[in-house]
Amino acid sequence: MAKKPSNVVAHEIKDRELGEIVSEKYLSYALSTIVSRSLPDVRDGLKPVHRRVLYAMSQLNLRPETPPRKSAKVVGEVMGNFHPHGDMSIYDALVRLAQDFSVRYPLVDGQGNFGNIDGDSAAAMRYTESRLTPVAQLLLEGLEEDAVDFRATYDGSQVEPVVLPANFPNLLANGSSGIAVGMATNIPPHNVAELCDALDHIIEHPDCETKDLLKYVRGPDFPTGGILAEGKAAIREAYETGRGSFRIRSVWSVEKLKNDKWQIVVTQIPYQIAKSRLIEKIAELIQTKKLPFLDDITDESAEDVRVVLTPRNFTMDPELLMAQMFKLTDLESRFSLNMNVLDGGLVPRVMSLKDVLKSFIDHRVEVLVRRSKHRLENIERRLEILKGLLIAYLNIDEVIHIIRTQDDPKAVMMKKFKLSDVQAEAILNMRLRALRKLEEIEIKREHKELLEEKDELEKLIGSKARQMTAVRKQVKALGEMFAQSTPLGKRRTHIGSAPTDLDVAIHELIEKEPITVICSEKGWIRAMKGHLEQDKIDAISYKEGDGHKFALHVETTDKLILFGTNGVFYTLGCDKLPPGRGFGEPVRLMINLQNEADIVTIMKHDPDRRLLVAADDGRGFIVPEKEILSQTRNGKQCLLVKDGVEAKICAPVTGDYVACINDNRKLLLFPLEQVPEMTRGVGVILQKGGLADAKTFTYKEGLTWMSAGSERLEKNLKAWKGERAQVGMLPPNGFPKSKKFSGV
Repeated sequence: MAKKPSNVVAHEIKDRELGEIVSEKYLSYALSTIVSRSLPDVRDGLKPVHRRVLYAMSQLNLRPETPPRKSAKVVGEVMGNFHPHGDMSIYDALVRLAQDFSVRYPLVDGQGNFGNIDGDSAAAMRYTESRLTPVAQLLLEGLEEDAVDFRATYDGSQVEPVVLPANFPNLLANGSSGIAVGMATNIPPHNVAELCDALDHIIEHPDCETKDLLKYVRGPDFPTGGILAEGKAAIREAYETGRGSFRIRSVWSVEKLKNDKWQIVVTQIPYQIAKSRLIEKIAELIQTKKLPFLDDITDESAEDVRVVLTPRNFTMDPELLMAQMFKLTDLESRFSLNMNVLDGGLVPRVMSLKDVLKSFIDHRVEVLVRRSKHRLENIERRLEILKGLLIAYLNIDEVIHIIRTQDDPKAVMMKKFKLSDVQAEAILNMRLRALRKLEEIEIKREHKELLEEKDELEKLIGSKARQMTAVRKQVKALGEMFAQSTPLGKRRTHIGSAPTDLDVAIHELIEKEPITVICSEKGWIRAMKGHLEQDKIDAISYKEGDGHKFALHVETTDKLILFGTNGVFYTLGCDKLPPGRGFGEPVRLMINLQNEADIVTIMKHDPDRRLLVAADDGRGFIVPEKEILSQTRNGKQCLLVKDGVEAKICAPVTGDYVACINDNRKLLLFPLEQVPEMTRGVGVILQKGGLADAKTFTYKEGLTWMSAGSERLEKNLKAWKGERAQVGMLPPNGFPKSKKFSGV
């Protein structure tokens, strides 16, 4: 066995804490994700993958005036030379740059199926073709003129730009979104003409504030249009802090039909909402009766969006209907603003609107200076050559003689006329046809023009004011190119105002119809059409082992109040009750009523009414009915009951006295004013000895109860009159043995 060479040194082993190693590696991963993947550069508004796609397409000479090529060719070029992270991620990035419903100003001109607003995916890359758009050309303008730095690609075989020259405010114009490690970015698209006006204002007034720029930038301009329904204060705060949100609503109108009928037509939907999924969701809500005021939804879209909403009741107000649609569906959405970008390509930072625009101006100044210096270097090289050519023309005969007679004419000319190597080489490479007099005049003219251009460039490089003037001219030219009078530059998102919260009554949206609510002993509930007579209610059939418990006449626009033995009030909309066919549905599927709890009573909601609630331990209080409505299935806890105690009484408050009868069949009457009004709690003792039943009444009119199917009245009540929390006395003769005022 061969021995280990003595000059080989073993690797040094170091002891380190696992947490330290994990922290270091995770930090490296986080920085890589933030800088190289997820956050856009504030200067060109691009992530590395988008920048590499555009650069590869420019290398392939896929300009707007050239024929497009297969997207697979572009993806292969990007993956092989610049971005080795999988073909699908590259193609997805390319597709997004070509979708006019995803980006406000597309950077890729795609031919073929690149997806649609319905959410359908693009065709495979082998079927589609692509090339750059004029907007992308603006981003690449000056790339060959040393406008930006280049770095080596991942394998060191080529170079790629660190950032694009970006003669276009792409970050705000097209927006960006991404999720990094511990941070995210979400920037909406804006209108370029408005951005150019704001840029011009910053150049003229460098000390302006963000609020001054909002005179020009009125808000996002989404490619899918919509209405920006947000208050000015919220918009201002969002742009000043770099964080906030914008409410986007669909554009809709009312179409009149025959016989006083109408329908609502939606022509624009919020940004990043898939139309097909939106329609499916609304149709699902209609089927589950969560949109009882809507009868149907139809998609009549072709190239444009046309979604038709048919109301159930044509007497309702379309404004109120749409207010509910905005509240319950994605016809209204919120776009969160988080302008977290890479400042200088390295440092992630949340910027305000002014910071972003100022960074773009600074980048354009830097690009201008670098391009000017590059042009100046080319001019100086050309002037050097022209100076040598002019010397040759002044001494043309002698130059020809040297060339014809000398073995090394280059060295002789350099020594005799004090020429540089470049000048001598240019003279020797000059063609005979260039010796004509006209060519000499042309060289002198060019020499003069270059000297003038050189002087202008030197002044530009040395003057900050001239640089800002030049950038301002570029911005104005860009503003004219994308003016709002042009098809691409026209603002698509309408500017609205913050919507007022309409307190929409449900009866204004739901067709009012009479119904009879039937609930069985085991909690199966249903709604029968019309107000049924008692004989028809008695004839209703139930499941085997079940029977009748509650029946009440209401309207479809009413709300039902259910009080459980757990002391919780539940709310149900009558329009959401199952139809009368069959045996209905268990009410426990509609509310979260525990298995051990039962229903004490069901009644129609009256917000002006008060209720007496009490438990079987004799404690209770009065609660305003307007305080017990709940918006969730869990209901609203009102009467707090201990273990072994159940809520037993829920009766409307009328009159001035309370009548209680306990488990020992003792009757007690006391003034209603002795019962406190509360919204939640255990309550006070109404009667000792456990509570069997309770009601309120008017003392002067006497106490009534049901016995043997008829109503009984007792007016001489002094014997039972007392104070709250007493026991009471045996009730009058004829009082039901069931200890219930209802007799059952």
